[in-house]
Amino acid sequence: MTEPRWQWAAAGVVAGGSGLATSWLAADALHVRASPVVAVAEWVIRHVPGGLAESAIQHLGHRDKPVLVGVILVVLAIVFAVLGLLGRRRWWPPVLGFLVLAAIGGFAVGAEKAEGSGAQIAVVVGLLTWVGAFGIVTEPLRMEPAGDRRAVLRLGLVAAAGVIVAVVAPYAGRGRRAVEAAREALRLTEVTPPVVPAGADLGLAQPWLTPAGSFYRVDTTISPPSVDPDGWRLRIHGMVDKPLTLTFADLLARQRTEAWITLNCVSNPVGGDLIGNAWWSGVLVRSLLAEAGVREGADAVLQTSADGWTCGTPLTALTDERNALLAVAMNGKALPIDHGFPVRTIVPGLYGYVSACKWVVDLEVTTMDKAVGYWIPLGWAAQGPVKLASRIDRPGSGDVVPAGDYTLAGVAWQQETGIAKVEVSVDGGPWVECDLGTAPDTETWVQWKAVVSLKSGHHSAQVRAVNRAGEVQTAVRTSEAPDGATGWHRVDFEAS
Repeated sequence: MTEPRWQWAAAGVVAGGSGLATSWLAADALHVRASPVVAVAEWVIRHVPGGLAESAIQHLGHRDKPVLVGVILVVLAIVFAVLGLLGRRRWWPPVLGFLVLAAIGGFAVGAEKAEGSGAQIAVVVGLLTWVGAFGIVTEPLRMEPAGDRRAVLRLGLVAAAGVIVAVVAPYAGRGRRAVEAAREALRLTEVTPPVVPAGADLGLAQPWLTPAGSFYRVDTTISPPSVDPDGWRLRIHGMVDKPLTLTFADLLARQRTEAWITLNCVSNPVGGDLIGNAWWSGVLVRSLLAEAGVREGADAVLQTSADGWTCGTPLTALTDERNALLAVAMNGKALPIDHGFPVRTIVPGLYGYVSACKWVVDLEVTTMDKAVGYWIPLGWAAQGPVKLASRIDRPGSGDVVPAGDYTLAGVAWQQETGIAKVEVSVDGGPWVECDLGTAPDTETWVQWKAVVSLKSGHHSAQVRAVNRAGEVQTAVRTSEAPDGATGWHRVDFEAS
């Protein structure tokens, strides 16, 4: 008898895939944010070296997390096929393999501190499915000739059942849908719609206001936390005289502030788009820290997200005159879930990795040596002030533009310092001062434009900014790590 090797491999893949589907269904039904596969992927993200994480962001952008999950699924499919082949001779190797995979999944979901026992139940459900499904699809293979119709039929039926479970799984959990419904039902008083200041948007390139759907998103979670505003709590503790625990209603009862604030990711390369400008509404952090009473000697706040992510923020950035907010609204509406609903932190002048905590649930007043956030052990600097930068948005590299008078345009920024002047140089020629759009204060980016004369042919353009302290943007190119990229942005284009 010729042994059906492909059927054994297929049996392993079908059983393994069915187990992943049932664990996903169980996780959603139990309102677990991270299914075992997602938990493993997030564990990898948290422990990958900083340089590798930076490379993934640069090359894959927002696709980095789906690609990682896809790689994990491909690896699992190979492992399942191997376990199926090992089951041809003895029953115990695939069972042992399934146990090892379950242990890995259990460890990963255990690292998700906010998930509770439901995540482990999902792992057990997946393990039982693996073992049971493998026994069902391999029973005919152990008793009948190769290619037996019953073996093929069982493989098909179990595979179909696994696909059905996978299709149903996203609809089983009501967590995100319930939170989205609660978000839509919110009526946030004292939140006004955004009105772009006169003269701020020059109308030539990227809009001065970044819509929520276009706002960059860089975080370490694959499945964003779905936090019910009624169950949300913020704990302010540590080196304070009066620890506070606030509900969402408590926070909304405080006096609120609204401001235009530009956020910038430390992973933004020269000329990159990991930056956005929005109208934020929320409560000043300094008012809450004053209410708690910060003790002498404290110089930092360790922020913690609902998904366990942390960042250490200098206390001065949260207590000086800047608009450091616990934000509840973005562009006149409640925060989108992916951007931190119900509450996130916004701190002008600092890169997000040391300040912008989405789904924030804990503020521990402490010292900088103890406020070691997620990214610091991975090689990033403990302090992250935003550097002076500028970008050309019009034209883009590779564009073909009309010869003659042409308007270059873009943005420049250095929050909390402000932009005094922007200059452009075409084809290595003299620097030409640009016209600047208006800005309400130093916490936002500034648009610029300059009319230049272009002959037909190839051209290049560079831009540099000068801040209000008189500092000229450096031409020296540095990488994003450990504390932000530097250098002049250049574009190459054609005129005809």
